[in-house]
Amino acid sequence: MKLPNLGSLWMLIAALGFAIMGALVKVGAQKFSSVELVFYRSLFGLVTIYIITLLNGYSLKTPVIRKQMSRAIVGFLSLVCFFIAIAHLPLATAVTLNYTSPLFVALLLPFTLQEKSAKLLYLAVLLGFIGVVLLLRPTLDSSDTWYGILGLLSGFGAAWAYIYVKQLANIGEPDWRTVFYFTLVSTLGATIWILPYQFTDMEWKDLPVIVGLGVSATLAQLAMTRAYRTGNTLTVASLAYSTVIFASLFGAWFWQESLSMPEYFAIGIIILGGLLSLHTSRRI
Repeated sequence: MKLPNLGSLWMLIAALGFAIMGALVKVGAQKFSSVELVFYRSLFGLVTIYIITLLNGYSLKTPVIRKQMSRAIVGFLSLVCFFIAIAHLPLATAVTLNYTSPLFVALLLPFTLQEKSAKLLYLAVLLGFIGVVLLLRPTLDSSDTWYGILGLLSGFGAAWAYIYVKQLANIGEPDWRTVFYFTLVSTLGATIWILPYQFTDMEWKDLPVIVGLGVSATLAQLAMTRAYRTGNTLTVASLAYSTVIFASLFGAWFWQESLSMPEYFAIGIIILGGLLSLHTSRRI
């Protein structure tokens, strides 16, 4: 079945998937450790993508294995930094630091990709980040400086991973192959990370959360990879902020985390940045 050509709009689907994944992480964290959730997320994605390749006769052999591994390693290290930051910082602070990634993409773009970008796209990215800061209202104690640096590194690493995704797409690497190598490296890395610890006993009632986590993360990775392959890089980066909107709405619906008027105003700024990026990219 041929998928619709949504271009940059694939990032909205990815954002919804990442928000669902985040909600399931919040549920799963009541029983499982962060490293276990990273492991289950990565392992499910790896198995799923491998089954897809077998059923469709796809080849996992790549002529650019070094670039695939570079993308996978950078992505995994970014994930590790993000989870460490979440464990030691207020959630809003860790998420805000991670969502500096579109800003880093904008800074790295002139040096890494030969892609035309209008100045208004940079404004859209900046608007999105301002909206995220206003919505999450992060705080950082002086004693948490080291973890704050790790959170910032997670955003920088995510930006580099996105640049690699775009480069791989430009040389014809399919979405599923890029996601496969990322989940492979992440699974191996999480396995090494978890070795000193003991797995939490899993019950049947835990399967919906674990499976849902794996499904949402895998679909989000595929959609994100396709977005960077077919869309404008800065437009996709700007639309990535919509994850925060979805996550905030999930918090309000499922955990009664009420939103204030300033928070709705912040969501409006994020939406404005996304609409501006879409309008500008269609004129390029």
